[in-house]
Amino acid sequence: MKKKEILKSIIIEFHSWDLPAVIDREIELPLSSNKIISVVGSRRAGKTYLLFKTIERLLNIGVKKKRCLYFNFEDERVDLIQEDLDLILHAYRELYPEDDLRETYFFFDEVQNVNGWEKFVRRIYDTITKNIFITGSNSKLLGDEIATSLRGRTLKYEVYPLTFKEFLKFKGFEFNPAIDFYDSKKKSMLIKLFEEFLVYGGFPEIALMTNDLKLRSLQEYFNVMIYRDIVERYSIKDSFVLKYFIKRLAENVTKAFSVNKIYNELKSQGIKIGKNTLYNYLEYLENCYLIKLVKKHYNSVLKSDLGEKKIYFIDNGLLNAIRAFDSKNFGALLENLVWRELISKYNKVAFFKEKKECDFIIDDKIAVQVCYNLTNSETRKREIGGLTECCKYLHLQDGFIITFDDEEDLITDDIKIYVVPAYKLALLRRQMFNL
Repeated sequence: MKKKEILKSIIIEFHSWDLPAVIDREIELPLSSNKIISVVGSRRAGKTYLLFKTIERLLNIGVKKKRCLYFNFEDERVDLIQEDLDLILHAYRELYPEDDLRETYFFFDEVQNVNGWEKFVRRIYDTITKNIFITGSNSKLLGDEIATSLRGRTLKYEVYPLTFKEFLKFKGFEFNPAIDFYDSKKKSMLIKLFEEFLVYGGFPEIALMTNDLKLRSLQEYFNVMIYRDIVERYSIKDSFVLKYFIKRLAENVTKAFSVNKIYNELKSQGIKIGKNTLYNYLEYLENCYLIKLVKKHYNSVLKSDLGEKKIYFIDNGLLNAIRAFDSKNFGALLENLVWRELISKYNKVAFFKEKKECDFIIDDKIAVQVCYNLTNSETRKREIGGLTECCKYLHLQDGFIITFDDEEDLITDDIKIYVVPAYKLALLRRQMFNL
């Protein structure tokens, strides 16, 4: 069967089946921005369903479904190259010759899989319609190509796995913080769900699975990310070294890390690999939304870019699929989770390190320390000390320590410290931070 005929089948197939049920998330795409809407994020984070939700909203305001051209560039039935892209338009025109393409909405899923896609999208934007939505799983590919060819024509949205508030919605658990924190039964259920979220993370599909399937599915997510988004895309020959590198990053999650140290470890084992190659691996992992780097806080942007960095994983479930955690190191899981909650709402998250350390500075205005619990006196002293030093450095009158379930207010060196459970941070962040 010719490619155009296959494309027609795919287009008709989408128009013939009902859209899947979609649970609302906190992110919503604009319907008439006159910009190309680009949606980027890790695999399985919900980008496709965000497109489906957008199509559903269009149908609800009277747009006919045949005016929505959805195409998934990972559909194995057709292997497109740049010269084939125009066939999508030809196939659609032949199916619906009476319809005006200017009134069509284009939804291109995982568009980065075809080299040269950006010229095709720009031509549609410049000559046919402004109603274009694209998704991709690689921030650099989409970012660089948009910057060079589509500058000024796009609005970018990042989609991450679920926040805890979204996770509760997926679990069908309604919780009103103003009332239900005083209901011991509902609060206990909330904490139980938070424990599940802490261990298995927030990928939408994982949230709806039984626990016995979660870890196996997360490991499969990880393997697909590694092989499709990194090994295949960047033509990496030795996946063993890549996996070892990721494992070492997972072991150092929430800590400052050294590529040079990992390089020396590999060298001592007789494994030959260039140091620059490891730095490339780090970039690839960040591009495909497996990890993110958090910079040390400096007043100088240049110092911040060149200075020490900490490593965090985009989802606790993925982190758990790579590295086994037990109760002794749940503090790292909690800190990774808090970081994920923060970056979903704030643009600038850094860490503080002078004589002591504080885990997060948000928008240069809020100091946040994370500690699983404060029962150990030495731990309590260290965490409070790091937070107070950070608050003084930023001239703040108060700060926060986020725990699993501890809660209290205290004053140290004239700094008001609020000790708050992480589940309260997730549900009451706006009221707590007043930002």
